[in-house]
Amino acid sequence: MTKAKKRGVASYFIAFFLLTAFVITSSMLLFLTYFAGSAGVEYTRENLFTAAVVTFGNAVFLSVICTVVDILRRKVMVGRPVRAIVEAARRITNGDFTARISPKAALGASEGFEEIIDCFNTMAAELSGVETLRADFIANVSHELKTPMAVMQNYGTLLQGPDLPDEQRLRYAKAITEQSRRLADLITNILKLNRLENQQIYPSAKRYNLGEQLAECLLRFESTWEAKDIDIETDLEEEVFIESDGELLSLVWNNLFSNALKFTDPGGAVSVTLKTEGAFARVRVSDTGCGISPEARGHIFEKFYQADPSHATQGNGLGLALVKRVMDIVGGQIAVDSEPGKGSAFTVKLRRAL
Repeated sequence: MTKAKKRGVASYFIAFFLLTAFVITSSMLLFLTYFAGSAGVEYTRENLFTAAVVTFGNAVFLSVICTVVDILRRKVMVGRPVRAIVEAARRITNGDFTARISPKAALGASEGFEEIIDCFNTMAAELSGVETLRADFIANVSHELKTPMAVMQNYGTLLQGPDLPDEQRLRYAKAITEQSRRLADLITNILKLNRLENQQIYPSAKRYNLGEQLAECLLRFESTWEAKDIDIETDLEEEVFIESDGELLSLVWNNLFSNALKFTDPGGAVSVTLKTEGAFARVRVSDTGCGISPEARGHIFEKFYQADPSHATQGNGLGLALVKRVMDIVGGQIAVDSEPGKGSAFTVKLRRAL
């Protein structure tokens, strides 16, 4: 609670105390005044009874006034914000995540309703964002699942042809295998990303040679670059050690290498460099591929985002989302430099183990 709000609460209690003191004082003064006025008269039980009745009536009258004032105060300062909160909560329950509470609903409230309304609006905004992401996620997953499944279904139907030549049968079977592999990769990436986002994967930091890991990961794609006749250029500084989770970082390198080879045309080039910059190790993966537009660069780390809306290049838009999440977990940094038609370069910075 801020100092201004604390002062407001303190002022309320001081005013309530002064009002109570005023009521009691007024009642006592009336009693004493009436009793003093009757001092010249013979003191009797009737005089005392009359003074008590007058004083009691005055106290009741003042109490009624205070009660009415308090009822009005609570209706304005408590009832109105409570009704606004209940109505907004009912709308959220019914699925309307655009519900918000106007700050005017807490006008004059001194029982912490301002904080409650601020927290409620923040919660509603977060729920609205989560709902949007959920809807987008379902739509994207449905699309990504339907595409390979439709291809597999079509080729499976063609394979049933009795007079199908062996060459075409082999080609259709290969297409089904590729699509099933794509489907398996999609499901695997969804599960990995879900575990990362829900913090179900806890990094296990170990000291190891980063250059050796980069070389091992790159060699796994040897068949890919040979099939596309891509020139591989490496410049890996020796004895560069980091202390991090090697399994998580392998996801980063595999995705960056895969994307570089995927978007590079046959006969192009992909380069991987490892350099030290003070207390950091800098890994740069660049290619001579199609590049990324300035508009797309701001979204490439989002789930299911693909710079190529035609889906001409196979992918599911989860690779770079995985990369970004891993970087956040291990405390690294990633940046992209790209120009359409001239290729892309991804730079990763990790703290060295000195």
